[in-house]
Amino acid sequence: MSETTNTEIFRFCPETGVAEYHTIIHVTDTKLTFTEQAEAVRTAFCRLLEGELKGAVPVFKRYFLSDAANQADLLLGMEDESPDCPLSIVEQPPLDKTKIALWAYLQTGVQSRVLHNGLFEVKHGTCRHLWGAAAYNHAANSEYQTRLLLNDYVMQLMEEGCKLADNCIRTWFFVQNVDVNYAGVVKARNEVFVTQNLTEKTHYIASTGIGGRHADPKVLVQMDTYAVDGLLPGQVHYLYAPTHLNPTYEYGVSFERGTYVDYGDRRQVFISGTASINNKGEVVYPRDIRRQTERMWENVDALLKEADCTFDHIGQMIVYLRDEADYDVVKELYDARFPHTPKVFVHAAVCRPGWLIEMECMGVRQLENKDFAAF
Repeated sequence: MSETTNTEIFRFCPETGVAEYHTIIHVTDTKLTFTEQAEAVRTAFCRLLEGELKGAVPVFKRYFLSDAANQADLLLGMEDESPDCPLSIVEQPPLDKTKIALWAYLQTGVQSRVLHNGLFEVKHGTCRHLWGAAAYNHAANSEYQTRLLLNDYVMQLMEEGCKLADNCIRTWFFVQNVDVNYAGVVKARNEVFVTQNLTEKTHYIASTGIGGRHADPKVLVQMDTYAVDGLLPGQVHYLYAPTHLNPTYEYGVSFERGTYVDYGDRRQVFISGTASINNKGEVVYPRDIRRQTERMWENVDALLKEADCTFDHIGQMIVYLRDEADYDVVKELYDARFPHTPKVFVHAAVCRPGWLIEMECMGVRQLENKDFAAF
């Protein structure tokens, strides 16, 4: 911790192979200007790379901003002209009353480069990890923007010898005015997925669809992505927790509740945006933030157990609150149960108005599986 920032770090450091880190950097002085806050975050991150996490390289970064229209250009001006990793910038105001927070995912012993089509390749072992960030377009409405985003992404993957159904592990959709525009996202995703053999009889993709804004008000949907090239049959598994959750297609949407990927030395887990829902697709505990939080945790715990994991394996949490007035209550709950897990609380409407809170997370645990190569 510095005088102006607080840094949370999760470490997964096997004896051999790639180490993984999640770090979330918060500003602690709310009176600083945006430029001062952004510089404080970047300074803290650079110090990590030069010191405590020396040898690690960022493979994905996401900035959470309070006012993207007035901040994104300034932030981009502070970043290197040749970005070292995918850079996601979304207006989802940090709920600690600051203007900026950073989540960064880092690894050691990897080679990374930007590809000609805009995806970032992170290479180590037998797999190529393909990250994308901040994709957007200016089509007429949220449906058309989502359709074009997904169709363009399908083409990007094809250029790399990959397919959406076979290689994409995780997506994020940030939707301006989600109460109005999410229906278009759902319609486009459902229809594109059918063309890619992603159906209720095959599988979908772990995902978060959440309120969030681009700096340009004409951008209604922006998308981040993660895919892996080189996976073998049996490496990817999908999480259902049917005692707690129902298949998403039962209420008209198309994403997986969670996904885990096995490598020779580890299991990586990706939990989609999860809310207070039951296995009939109903909102549980309307208007009660405490009980919704507890039910949401119960759902995530059930998904993790299906992957033979626990909250102790979680490297980062992103918590979305519809009503910023709930922040103090929710932060107190999280700090009591997860005092050491890197987490960020942001103001973002969940895709159904009755949900007051949603969370997503990523995790990793040690594994020995001789059927697959090490990560």
